[in-house]
Amino acid sequence: MTGQLVGVQFKKTGKTYYFDPGALELEKGEGVIVETVRGLEYGTVVIGPRPRNGEDGEQLLKPVVRKATDEDLKCLAELQEKEARAFRIGEDKIKAHGLPMKLVGVDYTFDSSKVIFYFTAEGRVDFRELVRDLASVFRTRIELRQIGVRDEAKMIGGLGGCGRELCCATWLREFTPVSIRMAKEQNLSLNPTKISGICGRLMCCLKYESEVYENARGAYPDVGARVETPAGEGKVTGVNIFRNTVSVELKDSKHVQYFPLKQLKTLPKR
Repeated sequence: MTGQLVGVQFKKTGKTYYFDPGALELEKGEGVIVETVRGLEYGTVVIGPRPRNGEDGEQLLKPVVRKATDEDLKCLAELQEKEARAFRIGEDKIKAHGLPMKLVGVDYTFDSSKVIFYFTAEGRVDFRELVRDLASVFRTRIELRQIGVRDEAKMIGGLGGCGRELCCATWLREFTPVSIRMAKEQNLSLNPTKISGICGRLMCCLKYESEVYENARGAYPDVGARVETPAGEGKVTGVNIFRNTVSVELKDSKHVQYFPLKQLKTLPKR
C-alpha cells in the first residue's frame, strides 16, 4: 500500500493517530476533521504529510475528511460551552444518586452523537441509573469512562514539586512504568511525599534519568563489594557518579573514606 499519512492529535498532550490525507495538502498546525471510530472528530495536524513506509504501508488508515472551516471552529467553540454545561449537570446527577465517584471531564464528539463522562473512583461503581438519567437530559448516547489518577492529573493539570507545570499536562503524551528502584538508583529519599507527584503515584520524571544512572552504575562496584584501596582493603558503602567517587568502609579502621573510582580494584567474593 502506497501513499501518504499525517499525524493528528485530538488533545494537547494526547496520543498521535495517523490518517490518510488523500488529495488534501495539509501542513503541521492545521485543524482537520477526520473520521474515527467515534464518528467525525476535530484534530490538529502534528506530523505533516510523509510517505508511508515499513509497517505504516500495511495499515488501513481512516481518511481526513476535510480541512477545518470557520464553521467547524464555531461548532468546536459551541461544543466546549456544551461540555462545561454537561460537567455541571453531571456533578449534580452524581451527587443526587449518591455515587462514590468524582467527575473529571466531559467530551462531546464533534457531531454531538455521544457525550463521554470521565470519572475516578476507588473501585467499581454501578452507574446504570446515572446513565439513564443523563440520557434523558441530553437525549443522546452517554458513555461513562473510569480513568486512573494519572489520567486525572493529565486532564486537570497543575504544578509539580519543581514549580513547573505538570509534564503530563504539557508535553508528555504517554505514561511509562516508574518503579521505586529508579529512585533508589538515583540515591533519592524514599519518603513518599518527596518522590510522588500530585496524582499520588511515583513522579514520571524519575524515569527521565534512570537510563543514565543504569549505564553509569555499570562501571562501579556494587554496594557491599570488597575492594582494594590505597588505604587498604574495604567494603563499598555507596557511590557518587557525579563526583566519580566511591565511599568505602575500611576493614582495619572501620572508617568510611571516599576514593576516586580509578584508584579502586574490585576483589573476588570470598
